[in-house]
Amino acid sequence: MQLDCFKTLVDQYKVIFFDAFGVLKTHNSLIPGIENTFAYLRETGKDFYVLTNDASRSPEQLAESYVRLGIHDVVPSCIISSGMLAREYLDLKVPHGTVAYLGTANSAHYLETPTLKTLPISQLDLNAISEVNALVFMDDEGFDWNTDLTKTVNLLRKRNIPVIVANTDKTYPVSQHQIAIAIGAVAKMVEDIVGKQFIRFGKPDAQMFIFAYEHIKNYPTISKRDILMVGDTLHTDILGGNKFGLDTALVLTGNTQPEDAEMKIRSTGIIPTYICESAVVQ
Repeated sequence: MQLDCFKTLVDQYKVIFFDAFGVLKTHNSLIPGIENTFAYLRETGKDFYVLTNDASRSPEQLAESYVRLGIHDVVPSCIISSGMLAREYLDLKVPHGTVAYLGTANSAHYLETPTLKTLPISQLDLNAISEVNALVFMDDEGFDWNTDLTKTVNLLRKRNIPVIVANTDKTYPVSQHQIAIAIGAVAKMVEDIVGKQFIRFGKPDAQMFIFAYEHIKNYPTISKRDILMVGDTLHTDILGGNKFGLDTALVLTGNTQPEDAEMKIRSTGIIPTYICESAVVQ
């Protein structure tokens, strides 16, 4: 398996789309050396955006998490979260009532509108659900995985409402060798139990890439050929980028480990344009 030099790739493109977890950071630390990448992007005037399926916090809060880790380049305007698409859907399709959600209180930022109330699933009374007009899976934290998931199943048995999955990730890396279960996997389990089809936003859905493409500074003068999608997961970052017509770079610092990469590429048929050890410019 041939590995490409990430710095050489960056030089070939005008805009870089980064995944967050496993590419720039883990759940509590930066990928070692990633600060060099941001310094090089600054130096060369490259435009970049962080495309994340993390809907647990607002773009402002997500940007602040990078500041706490010592990175000041990731500002709210360059963060594209799947939660933004969930909010757009609610604006168009659920004009009033209550939206129940699984996730943290911070994740409710994406759901609040002047005409919509938000309600964490933990506070839902199954005997008073007539005003609940949608359910959203936002984050794997902020609820009890036993009682609240049971309540979720029973809500969906009683109410025929749209169900939105704002984070399609099934796992996320918490260290170099460990992963955690993400809300996308929880949503898939509930979907199978209730026998209903949920609405999903986030990578690899093309809508996420369309949304990001339309938000770049020089849209529409930037061509898809000018953009590189960098991710650590074949089924979300790489598949989504490929489907949207972008060149893609798989990095081996997150969900795809060096010892598994070639086998996973062969077995899935999802082929990145490039493979790099990391997204670190050295």
